[in-house]
Amino acid sequence: MRIGELATASGTTTKTIRFYEQAGLLPEPPRTTGGYRDYAPDAVRRLGFIRDARGAGLSLAEIRSVLRLRDGGQAPCGHVTELINEHLAEMDRRLAELLATRTALTALARRAAGTDPDTCTGDDICRILTHRP
Repeated sequence: MRIGELATASGTTTKTIRFYEQAGLLPEPPRTTGGYRDYAPDAVRRLGFIRDARGAGLSLAEIRSVLRLRDGGQAPCGHVTELINEHLAEMDRRLAELLATRTALTALARRAAGTDPDTCTGDDICRILTHRP
């Protein structure tokens, strides 16, 4: 099938398909005698996998590593499990950072609510952000 047909069948754009080829996620297809790309029907399934993997938060390099295993005849389940666990750990770390930031901002909001702008003079740039006991 030609690139426009593949784009329609997979719900993506021709630009994205070309990008995935250049990124090594989609094998370069053979060309017709007229020079058009001639994709195999399984390219639709592969593009669907790439879309789903991106939706799960995997990077292009991670997706490439999964596809390389599968293309090499290996089941990538163990590798995918590791990737998912790494992403979950990173998400937990980021959530902890966000919670700490939220706690700090909540304290600053309380301080801001109790600050009279008319008394903000002196050496401090902003007494809300620069707390001195």
